[in-house]
Amino acid sequence: MEYKNIVATIYLKNGRAVKSLTDFTPVGDVLERAKIYNDCGIDKIFLFDLSDDDEEHEKNLQTMRDLNRSLEIKVCAGGNINRFEDIKKIFYTGCLQVMLNGSKKNSIELAQEASRRFGKDRVLVSVKNVDFIFKHKEAMEENFHEMLVFNRKLLDAVENITSIPSVVALNDYNFNDMLEILKRDSVRGITGNFVTDPGTDIMLLKSELSKHGVHMVNFMSALKWSDFKLNSDGMVPVVVQDYRTDEVLMLAYMNEDAFLATISSGKMTYFSRSRGELWQKGETSGHVQYVKSLTADCDYDTILAKVSQIGAACHTGNPTCFFHPILKKEYVEKNPRKVFDEVYSIILDRKEHPKEGSYTNYLFEKGIDKILKKVGEENTEIIIAAKNPNPEEIKYEISDYLYHLMVLMAERGITWEDIVQELSRR
Repeated sequence: MEYKNIVATIYLKNGRAVKSLTDFTPVGDVLERAKIYNDCGIDKIFLFDLSDDDEEHEKNLQTMRDLNRSLEIKVCAGGNINRFEDIKKIFYTGCLQVMLNGSKKNSIELAQEASRRFGKDRVLVSVKNVDFIFKHKEAMEENFHEMLVFNRKLLDAVENITSIPSVVALNDYNFNDMLEILKRDSVRGITGNFVTDPGTDIMLLKSELSKHGVHMVNFMSALKWSDFKLNSDGMVPVVVQDYRTDEVLMLAYMNEDAFLATISSGKMTYFSRSRGELWQKGETSGHVQYVKSLTADCDYDTILAKVSQIGAACHTGNPTCFFHPILKKEYVEKNPRKVFDEVYSIILDRKEHPKEGSYTNYLFEKGIDKILKKVGEENTEIIIAAKNPNPEEIKYEISDYLYHLMVLMAERGITWEDIVQELSRR
């Protein structure tokens, strides 16, 4: 059975999030809003570029790039798509899907080229009436993966014409209406203003829909509370880690109610031993911890929680509660990601704060042509070294190449997050 989606919508005007297609009132920091969607249970985001000219279009594309650097959920973008080049630009921002406007004359032609080049599963269409679907039924089913239906009253007619699954835009929060729509085989998801509102408890909505038989992507525990070995207070300690960096953030405790509340809400909830009550992290401070995973240890007496931390984990304002040094033995870092990040940050620092005699600064001063020349030379050195049976030589040359590649990345504003995201998509 296919999962149903809850889809948030972000409208972009001059690189900022605005209220709707017609209301350009700003609605806060677009990156913060997208981060909430990424963590709170939203399954996908629709981005709409509302630009009027090329300059504004480029601003919105840059915002899409910035968003995709931090998002892990699927992103589909549309708006101001007039030629195939516009579709490529959207994909280059990191969006996984593109949405064409069914009201435009060339949408079918563009869809044919896009589905041929990138695959049908990456091409969507928005429709406001059934005329477009009726006229292009065969071409639509060949080239579109999904469609956004702006008017839910069209659903019956749409289902009689095409088998393409729909995401339906709803104007208002009406649970019974939502339930009826999502139970339709032809409907893949819903969107609407109530979904876009960051105040909506998406995990709670999903739980309610699940109780009524709708197959949703939400948390289900593989363990019962009775599976745990409790301490003398009837609780289980929880070690909390940042899911991206693996940094240990804090230690807290759960009783059964906190455990169940965490699973149902998707937000870390603990039991305060000093106050004798449940507390959801960030309830007053806004420093919420969104659950990414919960894992029990070998003895079932401790939980490891990996979370997306909003703001600081510690009540002191520190990112982590563990910041008082006791002792430290110096060691050589061997974690590949940490080494890459450290070298890249040093390269960026050299670019922003030039240091006399620095080879890195010499490359930046000479410019892109010199950097590209060195990348090409080091690439050739790898090929030559690979013919040598001594692995030490190729190890040295690959290291040299990666350094120069990072200089090129810094020069062009590409981060390791960008590279990792592109590789993960593949």
